[in-house]
Amino acid sequence: MKAMILAAGLGTRLRPLTDNRPKALVEINGRTMLEITLSRLRGFGVREVMINVFHFADMIEQYLHANKNFGLNIEVSREETLLDTGGGLKKAAYFFLSSSPQDSRAASTEVAGKSDDPFIVHNVDVLSTIDLQELVQVHKKSGALATLAVQERKSSRQLLFDNRFQLCGRRSENSHDDLVGTAQPAHALAFSGIHVIAPRLLRMLSEDGAFSIVNSYMRLAGSGEKIMAYPADKYYWRDLGTPESLGQAAEDIRRRQLV
Repeated sequence: MKAMILAAGLGTRLRPLTDNRPKALVEINGRTMLEITLSRLRGFGVREVMINVFHFADMIEQYLHANKNFGLNIEVSREETLLDTGGGLKKAAYFFLSSSPQDSRAASTEVAGKSDDPFIVHNVDVLSTIDLQELVQVHKKSGALATLAVQERKSSRQLLFDNRFQLCGRRSENSHDDLVGTAQPAHALAFSGIHVIAPRLLRMLSEDGAFSIVNSYMRLAGSGEKIMAYPADKYYWRDLGTPESLGQAAEDIRRRQLV
């Protein structure tokens, strides 16, 4: 199984920790965010990983080389400018539309190959116990284009889902609802930064340059595509984007043996 780790961000909320390193290499209890994420993905059967990089990109590549890629087949997508979540995925599309690491390298200049296997997308700066295997199974069973792990918690930006847990809009910080399609929202849920995507979605990314994958999800949901929610309230989840949250995560790991 394949996965993509989104690790290109500047980590501005983590300063000064990210003044001299990428956020992916910020440590929690002696382990980097990147190692924790790779270990977690490996534990769920992932063997091929794409990591997008920008801020201190060389450091990440050297770190992976020094650790022999943690026993995984890893490719790195270097971004000359930050492409955001959607742009980063689109740049790395060849990796998920080909059937093997050799095929993906051969197709590095154009999208090629065929694969029906869904892949996991995981932000490097989140820590969770979400059952990724169950998430993938739910995604496959529903036939969705994408399945987003979500929770009922406070968030400045929430996604809106109908009674069938299909994406139908989003809510901004000022509580304005931006709706797509005809369904009425029944659930306002916070996105976890963990999702499963069908490779065919990558061919539908008509946006160019830097763009959020959520914008693409909204557009696709509005055209009738199935973008589904996976309620994950029973699992632990924490954003690792601030020093305060890192400290709490470190304590949670020690107390609850999360990773």
